[in-house]
Amino acid sequence: MPDMTHAPRRRPLWRLFIMPVLLLVAASAWSAFWFYAAAEVGVRADAWRAQEAKSGRVYDCGKRTVAGFPFRLEVRCDDASVSLVSQTAAAQSSFTARLGEILVVAQIYDPKLLIAEFKAPATIADRGELPSMTVNWSKARSSVVGLPAVPRRAAIVFDDPAIDRINASGPTPLARASHVELHGRLADGSPTENPVIETVLQIAGGSVREVHPLLSAPFDADVRTRLTGLRDFSPKPWPERFRELQAAGGHVEIAQSRIQQGDLIAVAAGTLSLTAAGRIAGELQMTVAGIEKVIPALGIEKMLEEGVPQATLDRVAPGVKTQDINNLFGALDRAIPGLGKVIKQNSNAGVAAGINSLGTEAVLEGRKARSFPLRFVDGAVLLGPLKVAQVPPLF
Repeated sequence: MPDMTHAPRRRPLWRLFIMPVLLLVAASAWSAFWFYAAAEVGVRADAWRAQEAKSGRVYDCGKRTVAGFPFRLEVRCDDASVSLVSQTAAAQSSFTARLGEILVVAQIYDPKLLIAEFKAPATIADRGELPSMTVNWSKARSSVVGLPAVPRRAAIVFDDPAIDRINASGPTPLARASHVELHGRLADGSPTENPVIETVLQIAGGSVREVHPLLSAPFDADVRTRLTGLRDFSPKPWPERFRELQAAGGHVEIAQSRIQQGDLIAVAAGTLSLTAAGRIAGELQMTVAGIEKVIPALGIEKMLEEGVPQATLDRVAPGVKTQDINNLFGALDRAIPGLGKVIKQNSNAGVAAGINSLGTEAVLEGRKARSFPLRFVDGAVLLGPLKVAQVPPLF
């Protein structure tokens, strides 16, 4: 009987190398794509910088490096700076901000999402001058969605931000907070035609000096707005953008705002716009619980007790003459000796009652409150007849 045993068929060896070769080709293609994307980062960044420079915002980077291979793009900028020229109503104003490092990260498979981290501290100086302010924080980060075209959503977050003024005697605190968040998104329109922007600003434990005494005590704030009237997102100086907004009849709708400072709670909503002179105009309907707490900060009772300088009176009650008030208290003293002094000494309660009479009774978060308008007239902020602040023109 013949032997039917056959030798096993030998499989082609080339099949064993298919997967390794495919992996090698894929890795090579991915590497080429990553290095191309890394090179494009510099090209896109330079084009963006040139575009922004035309609008008076000059960004610079002492040393730029790209890393993160194979799945991320990490762009690190050392000795970063931004110089802003003609971004305020003062046409020739300019200042430069510098910080040590910015790290921007994007996943190679999702390049339209950028996440950035900022290393403290930062310094701010007028053009050609030594730094006048320093800014510190424990953590700062931002995110932008929509690049490399035009952002559709952006956010920036600071933990423990602190701003100090630099002077000969040392740093002077200007602003503090435990946490600050600013969010913005494109709510309607398009980046190239009539965009509508919604923003949310949240501040925890904030305080600001050299602006108004009311802001020096710690407060929490939550403000939500909607901005209409922009023509597009094309780069341009802020004064020019504000003029464009005013000419188009644009406005800021404060849909919701809440501020709490100790026992004081205030909520407000309304619409603000710009006059032809670049000043804020409009009205907010406010509801306040604990309004008597703000009277000492306005300085009205001290003004009545010590006499009324006309400059101070012009600030808090425009149109009223200091002689009129002094004559009034003098007449009261002559009619009933000591009456004028008693009224002055109780002016805090009297002013609170006067402000209360401007509005209507309300309930805010379970507490008795008053509801009344806060008016903005040609940049002046008026609480009833009292001028409590002045906002400079925006262009």
